[in-house]
Amino acid sequence: MSSALLPEGINRVLVTGGAGFIGSAVVRRLLAESDAEVFNLDKLGYASDFTSIGEHPNHHFLKTDLVDAAATAEAVSKADPDLVMHLAAESHVDRSIDEPGAFIESNVTGTFNLLQAVRCHREQLPDERRERFRFHHISTDEVFGSLGPSGRFSETTPYDPRSPYSASKAASDHLVSAWHHTYGLPVVLTNCSNNYGPWQFPEKLIPVVILKAVAGEPIPLYGDGANVRDWLYVEDHVEALILAATRGKLGESYCVGGAGDHGTPSERTNRDVVETICAVLDRLPPQGALHARLITRVTDRPGHDRRYAIDAAKITTELGWKPRHSFEQGLEATVRWYLEHLEWCQQVRGRAGYGGQRIGVTRTTVA
Repeated sequence: MSSALLPEGINRVLVTGGAGFIGSAVVRRLLAESDAEVFNLDKLGYASDFTSIGEHPNHHFLKTDLVDAAATAEAVSKADPDLVMHLAAESHVDRSIDEPGAFIESNVTGTFNLLQAVRCHREQLPDERRERFRFHHISTDEVFGSLGPSGRFSETTPYDPRSPYSASKAASDHLVSAWHHTYGLPVVLTNCSNNYGPWQFPEKLIPVVILKAVAGEPIPLYGDGANVRDWLYVEDHVEALILAATRGKLGESYCVGGAGDHGTPSERTNRDVVETICAVLDRLPPQGALHARLITRVTDRPGHDRRYAIDAAKITTELGWKPRHSFEQGLEATVRWYLEHLEWCQQVRGRAGYGGQRIGVTRTTVA
């Protein structure tokens, strides 16, 4: 294969969750910059969408729910991959508070079923393909818990998940690592900070704030707004993922965050993020009353981690990755994109039956 994006011999790539926010960005990059056959495994959940991918002769869709072990094995067999990039997951913390069972099924049982199917697939490959095969598991920095006012997460940080979502992702990380050590599955793991950018389903902080502000509705700010997140532009993350998947050391993990050489840190409080979005909107047409007047403090999320921050030195040193976008650059591009795609936002929200209301507010006790 002539592409520089993927090493020689990686001709068939299976991307799970390839209709989701980060997964579709990976699929778009693979289709645009490689000759690989890309197999997109997705169950088509509420946040799935193919609009950004469009039609491409090398794109093959496999409608599959990883919770179904037999269907997962069949999909892996059809894809016959040289590389698996596993992004399929339930990922919204607020939803995990309301529906923890769905997160355990998808993120834990689904990962187990995929690992079993992939292990069987690899064992049946010819020697040369078996030696090249790789499995890349994409995870989150939320598995590490909450930081104090200083310090950063790294690959040696102990796991300390605090929400049903992060606990389910921590469990999936441990499964992947165990399949490497026990069965010799050639795996690489990555743990990323908060992603943002175009095509994100409008239930996460940045798109919610943009849409609330445009509609002139109250903009919710959880608690005191001082919770800190490390923000990573999705296209920068995609570059890190493909590097780690194809060139990372087997059996190891890489932390991926938004800080780089562009002169600005990537950590922001939630209040900073909301106020920056409002300031960007104030500069763009149609100009009117200042959007910051809409910011409204609301009850904090149960178990809301105080601070996340990533030390990405390992992936920078070993693989040469650095993010290309500062937070300000990425955020302005994101705001402009959503302003140009308000109809898409309305369509995907309508299809999902989600009207922008807050979720994950109450603690539910099950008898």
